[in-house]
Formats: sequence, structure tokens, C-alpha cells
Amino acid sequence: MDEVTAAGVLSTIGDTPLVELAKLLPDFPGRVFAKLERFNPGGSIKDRSALSLLLGGLRSGELVPGRSVVVESSSGNLAIGIAQICRYFGLRFICVVDAKTTEQNLAILRAYQVDVEVVSEPDPESGEYLPVRVRRVREIVENTPHAFWPDQYSNPLNPRAHERTMGEIAAALDGRVDYLFCATSTFGTLRGCAAYLRANGMDTTVVGVDAVGSVLFGGAPAPRLIPGHGASILPALAAPELADRVVHVTDLECVAACRRLIGREAILAGGSSGATVAALTRLAPELEPGANCVLVFPDGGDRYLGTVYSDDWVRARFGEVFHLWKDPLDGPPRPRTATHQG
Repeated sequence: MDEVTAAGVLSTIGDTPLVELAKLLPDFPGRVFAKLERFNPGGSIKDRSALSLLLGGLRSGELVPGRSVVVESSSGNLAIGIAQICRYFGLRFICVVDAKTTEQNLAILRAYQVDVEVVSEPDPESGEYLPVRVRRVREIVENTPHAFWPDQYSNPLNPRAHERTMGEIAAALDGRVDYLFCATSTFGTLRGCAAYLRANGMDTTVVGVDAVGSVLFGGAPAPRLIPGHGASILPALAAPELADRVVHVTDLECVAACRRLIGREAILAGGSSGATVAALTRLAPELEPGANCVLVFPDGGDRYLGTVYSDDWVRARFGEVFHLWKDPLDGPPRPRTATHQG
């Protein structure tokens, strides 16, 4: 299978747009750019990781269409990325999700004909679902002939995919990238981007963006609401030392930043994209004039309409501080939906 390539729709993975955010921080004396990963065919940056992981298996012969069974733990973007690739190559996919997986993501997985297994009880020690999901993946792999576990948490092909991500950014800005803001979960994106920077002698400051309640950079574990950044378990790919700066953001800061982003730049972005905006906002007063700052936006906001962009969801979880996300630069209040009666 040495000649396996990303053909058809899979050939559109990567080469996502880099856009300047001129209105996001009006008083910032530098320039801000966003890498819009929602334009991958599966809707997120995880398409890159999924393609790298599965092409590696196909090229090595570990994955054989019509025989092999892909098994992975994911409740969101990676699951959808793998589902798309498995459907293209005719591979069966068993995806272990948990009770927090949204109905929208479950519907997408079923549309791709994925066998979905839902973990309903969290780990009794940590209170998190991830340890239980991973244990269940191991059980399925051990008991399923020709099973293949891509293992996004430890497979070096995950970060290798993002050397290209950083290469695209560097090429678009002629190598002038002063700060890179990267939401962190498996360390795939951060580790791959950092590898490209080192290999090409770039002195970019890498800012790791993590969630309050995540353990990735030594924080204490605590409940988190916004998926896409942070983790309850330190993954095998973890390399905290690759981040020159680390910013921890709260769930409310993510919501506020997402609302600010759509109000000022008309970009409907996911929660982890909002986390990078919140991190830049926090560090902006310290950054030197003329700095080029790049924010990696992992996905779009269409998968967060029931959470980040739902006023009812936000009010229910943040109560009296709900008004903090309202930005006076967002424009006039939204009109109520009118019902026309003829």
C-alpha cells in the first residue's frame, strides 16, 4: 500500500485560509491572524491528525480495507475526521464516545455509518470519562480481529501532521511569526508546530493555551465545560516544555471571546478558538509593537450552537455574570424573532 494517497475529498485536507483579524483588538499595535481550520472537509483541524494516523496504517499494511477495524476514543472532531476517512477507504470504524457527546456529533457519526459505543459512567476516581473510554478501546482492540487503534494520545503521526500546519502559516507570512497561540489537548498541534519552528530556525514564541481545570501544564484537575482544549489525563505526547508561555482560560472567558469574535469579525468559531482569543487579549498589553500574532482556530462554532452560543445554556451555567460577555462593540441588541400572521 505504499502508493496510498489522500485522493478525492481527502485531498482537500490542509491549505486552510489564514485571515487577518483587523477588528478584534482595535488598539493592539501589531497584527493578528487566524488559521481557520474549519475549512477542512470534516470541519476541524483534527482532519489533519486523522489523515496522518490512518494513511500511516494504510501505507504500512496494518490497515487493510475490507478487513481491518479502526477503533478509537473520541467524542468530537477526531471521531468525525476518522469517520470520513474510514468511509472513503471502506474501513469499519468503532468509536467509543461518552454521555457528554452531543446529539449533533452522534448524528454525524451515524451518517458516516460508524459503530458508536457510548460510555455512560465516568471513572470513579477522577470523575472523568476519558479513562473509561480508553480502557474500553483497549478491551475492544483485544477482542476484535484485525483491530487497529490509531491512538491519538501517543502516536507520533499526530504531531507530524501539524508540521505542515505550521509550514502553511510560515509560508503565508514569509516566516514572520512572532507569537503562535495554540489550544492544547493531545499536544498534537503544539508539538508539531514547535517541531517545524525548531527545524527551520524560527524564534516564534509558542503560547500554549490551556483550560482552568486541566492538568496539561501542572494545573489541578477540576470540572470543565468547553471541549477542545485541556485534559484530565496527561497524554503520552505531552511536552509542556515546548510552550514558551502558558495561559489558562476559564470557560466563561471562552464564551466571552467567542461572542466577541463573532461580533467584531463575523467569525463563528468553536470554544477552543475562543480560548486562543482570550489568551491573546490577556497577553496583548505585554506584546511588542509590530508583532505578528497567529491564533490557530481548531474548528467552527456550528457544533457549539447549543452551548457557547446558546443564551439559555450560558445563563444556566454562569448566572449573574452572564452580562460580562456582552461587548459594546458588537453592535445593537439582536431583535426578537418576529412571527408574521397573515
